[in-house]
Amino acid sequence: MLPLERNEQSIRHDLANRGENQEQKIPPPSNAATINDSHYLPSAMTSPQCIENQQWIAATATQVERCFTEQDLMHQWLNPALRCDPIGDWRVTVGSQMRFLLQVPLLQPSLISTVVERGPGLVVWEFEGFFQGRDRWECIPDETGTTLLNRFEFSVPNPLIQFGFKTFAQKWTQRDMAAQLKRLKQVAERL
Repeated sequence: MLPLERNEQSIRHDLANRGENQEQKIPPPSNAATINDSHYLPSAMTSPQCIENQQWIAATATQVERCFTEQDLMHQWLNPALRCDPIGDWRVTVGSQMRFLLQVPLLQPSLISTVVERGPGLVVWEFEGFFQGRDRWECIPDETGTTLLNRFEFSVPNPLIQFGFKTFAQKWTQRDMAAQLKRLKQVAERL
């Protein structure tokens, strides 16, 4: 068996053994594109939202995971208006941090993002800044490829920024997240 196959088998085993006895920090994915459920977000947040996208990819879970954990691959599909800089060395382990910077004229708002959950084919970032919440990336392998789940649960605590987001950026964000998964798919399928 090749090392890549063992890693793939390890991912399948780990996913199969995620039982109800284990504490889950984020619920299993729903089919809803948007939900208003604050149960999994810090209680100080108001008006939580969720944007969820899935993309089937003709690649192993290991190849897909590399696309959202390796810096050079990540920058191939990430929106060019976003910059992702590590705080310290580039690592995607529990406790590691990154700064996501939105490069827009006159402003450069940023989010500090901390890895709070990590497993084979799984990364959950928790972030604070003009948004607060979590961004879950999860590989779900099958016999022919991998489904990538991206679940972005967030709240915008500042009412002025919340108004601006809902008025100008919410639909763009939803479209951009789906487009990013399509670009990630292209990168993963070339590996």
